[in-house]
Amino acid sequence: MRLISRPVSEETFSRLAAGGGGAGAMAELRAMQCFKNRLLIRELVLEARTAGHPHADLSARAYDLMVEMETHGRGRVESELCYPAVGAWALRTYLSLKAGTGVKDDPGRLAALVVAVAVRSQTACQVRLALSDDAIVLPGLGRLSAPAGARGVFDVTVRPDGEGAELDIGRSTVRVDPLRDDTGWQVLRRLPVGSGFSLVVDDADPYRWPAGHVTEPRLSDAKLDHWARCLREAWRVLTARHWTVAEEMTCGVSVLTPIHAPAFGQNSATSRETFGTVALSEPQHGLGMAATFAHEIQHAKLTALTGMVDLTRPENGRRHYAPWRNDPRPVNGLLQGAYAYLGVAGFWRRQHRFEQGARAFRGQVEFTRWREAAHRVTGTLLACGGLNDRGEEFVKAMRGTLERWLDEPVDLAVAAQARREADQHLRAWTRRNSRI
Repeated sequence: MRLISRPVSEETFSRLAAGGGGAGAMAELRAMQCFKNRLLIRELVLEARTAGHPHADLSARAYDLMVEMETHGRGRVESELCYPAVGAWALRTYLSLKAGTGVKDDPGRLAALVVAVAVRSQTACQVRLALSDDAIVLPGLGRLSAPAGARGVFDVTVRPDGEGAELDIGRSTVRVDPLRDDTGWQVLRRLPVGSGFSLVVDDADPYRWPAGHVTEPRLSDAKLDHWARCLREAWRVLTARHWTVAEEMTCGVSVLTPIHAPAFGQNSATSRETFGTVALSEPQHGLGMAATFAHEIQHAKLTALTGMVDLTRPENGRRHYAPWRNDPRPVNGLLQGAYAYLGVAGFWRRQHRFEQGARAFRGQVEFTRWREAAHRVTGTLLACGGLNDRGEEFVKAMRGTLERWLDEPVDLAVAAQARREADQHLRAWTRRNSRI
């Protein structure tokens, strides 16, 4: 579903198609996501009224208050509107209201966003808030425990105190501090990265990730320290050798969401619903985390772009081989994978030169295998008839980058190992999918 159709600039399209983009391209994509969230919130408030939702008045009052607050401090409202979980809540709520599928996705949660804006901007206000669970999350800030016996709709008074704010909820008062926990309050922790850039570890918001069953609960302090160490090392790798990825991370990623680890290796993902979030299982080391970011930022860019520009034709049911998957993939999935592994190949193309011994060899293998795999898949995409004109233009630019990389020499032993791994994957894939 596309609620908006607005062209991306040709310069940004071309830079993205070549596999990069940088700060300018990411800023353009991020601005469009914020615009989409703004539109969704306005539409869900109207739809709540049309659908006769019991919290329609709450959402309308919260919206009016947010508009009033924006008049006095646009930047703060804008940044809160861009928070990934806000976009996920707005989309799901709008769709559920349109479909008439119950009240699980509550438009009244807009009041929690207003409280978050008020705390961040140090704005005194009063808003009506619905409390139906044991706690409510203020997006981007933290988890507020409901006072004993508090259920239903309450007037919440926000009284800023210079750092955070005191919230009067009924007869109870809870202090909300953006930096630390307090009684009845758990803050979302931030991990400093460098040069004023930090990432929120969102392990609380119910809308932080589409698949709620894979998310981890609140990280212990010891685990959080491990994440922080890995993140600092990852950032040193990116800023020293992968400047475009670092720029794109700074402009386009604001949240890390912990998810369950697999039996072996690591999980990571991005989602169309939560632009600005990278979900990943516990990192093993900084270099691996840096490679994960190089992979996931590609997914984030392409997902945002395809929300603005169609690159593929309607699906025809055909499925294709992807050298990084065990299952056959439709055209959209194949394109996403090729673009991500273009980023992976680019990361190892540069990184292996700074490694030694076995790690240098492994880095060359990663570069060699994934440049060839992504190049192969661009050929599949161009031949399968699943791309429209803009999609063909995009994939041809991807292929041009990969062809230049294919001309770069690697050791014979590296090439042989990359070929063995690729052939092994293809044989296993063929056995697994022989009946398809």
